[in-house]
Amino acid sequence: MIASLKVKDYMAVNKCTFSPDMDILRAIHKMLDSRISGAPVLDEHGNMIGFLSEKDCMQVALNAGYEQAGAAGRVSEFMTNNVETIDVETPILEVAELFLKGSYKRFPVVMDNRLVGTITRQNILRALEYISAPDSNHKPGKQSTKQHIHI
Repeated sequence: MIASLKVKDYMAVNKCTFSPDMDILRAIHKMLDSRISGAPVLDEHGNMIGFLSEKDCMQVALNAGYEQAGAAGRVSEFMTNNVETIDVETPILEVAELFLKGSYKRFPVVMDNRLVGTITRQNILRALEYISAPDSNHKPGKQSTKQHIHI
């Protein structure tokens, strides 16, 4: 049953994105305030050009400790440029394998090469929860938060 589930059934809609010229400290504050581990970086046309993660932001902390400077820099200086994306039609099991093999906590989700959301480790666990308790409130399209969509 879990093999039939797709990313589109459990992904979260992107509420948080960054621009490359955004102040990195502002971006960190936005991540903390939104309680997320990272978000896509979009150019002025809405194209995804990178991804900023908690891990990327560790360099900001190190710089502040060593340099003790006032300005920390821009998102573009710390973001990851080569971003692996997941298509909305990708089976949940394939994404679970990617999470198991790598260190990422979330992947950007695309449809027709356009950013439409993110999929996280927690989203994968929600799919497992649905399979083990199909009467729960975590059915596809009936997620417990407004951030989820069903395509």
